Amino acid sequence: MTDLRGRLAVVTGASDGIGLELAVRLAGEGAELVLPVRDGAKGAAALARIRAAAPGAVVSTRPVDLASLDSVGAFAGALVAEGRPLHLLVNNAGVMAPPVRHETADGYELQFGTNHLGHFALTAHLLPLLRAGGARVTTVTSSAARGGRIDWDDLQSAGRYAPVRAYNRSKLANLLFALELDRRAAAGGWGITSNAAHPGTTPTNLYASGPRLGRTGPAPYEAVVKRFARWGLLVQPVEAGVLPILHAATRPDARGGCLYGPDGWGQFTGRPTRLALPGPARDEEAAARLWGISEQLARVEFAPV
Repeated sequence: MTDLRGRLAVVTGASDGIGLELAVRLAGEGAELVLPVRDGAKGAAALARIRAAAPGAVVSTRPVDLASLDSVGAFAGALVAEGRPLHLLVNNAGVMAPPVRHETADGYELQFGTNHLGHFALTAHLLPLLRAGGARVTTVTSSAARGGRIDWDDLQSAGRYAPVRAYNRSKLANLLFALELDRRAAAGGWGITSNAAHPGTTPTNLYASGPRLGRTGPAPYEAVVKRFARWGLLVQPVEAGVLPILHAATRPDARGGCLYGPDGWGQFTGRPTRLALPGPARDEEAAARLWGISEQLARVEFAPV
């Protein structure tokens, strides 16, 4: 990482897991952090952890629910009103594979609505600050994006809901958004760069919280990941999983329009590297189409001034 003193960063999903570790690392390099959180108690615990690890860190939390477009707009609107240039945005928060279909406050399938549309709207609202800061936007995707497919006739999985298929779609949408944002920023002279990264497989709450929605008893994904972690197979600790995201977000040699992740077999574990884009992510027509649909669904427009 570079020296981040004097830089302002927003990191979603920083109350635990990869996001919290990322916030700790950024604060340690001197960045000022604003952390949007849904759970106030978890946010307070995250602040204590960050300040203990990085004494003197300037970090605060603000309430936001990425599953509510009104909440996203209120959070971003307050920041825009303050007028401080934003240098780094990490779209990290997410929900994975609820066993039954849930909807956001706006009536969208929970994973597509939170993982993709919530971050799409957040980035659009913050665009004036991102432009003012010459920012880098890093959107966290997943290796699951390789298996994602955009069903244009049923983006919200209303006709047939399959938990993992809907998750894969949302993470492919994250990746398509990151790449299309970089293309549009370059073409429009917005002065920002956008890339994507994924952590491989790490034993975080992602594997428990989503799969427990609508379920009694333990989540099967959580048990499998913990077992592989004990065996030292195909799973790496959060401290390693955060590195590709740190690389994408902070390294001077990390480029816009690229995907970063672990260099190991299957992209499960390993050191940060630039990855080849999966086939579905190379479809620029699909990315542009998804962008237009997302502007309508999220009720935003990327209209820099």
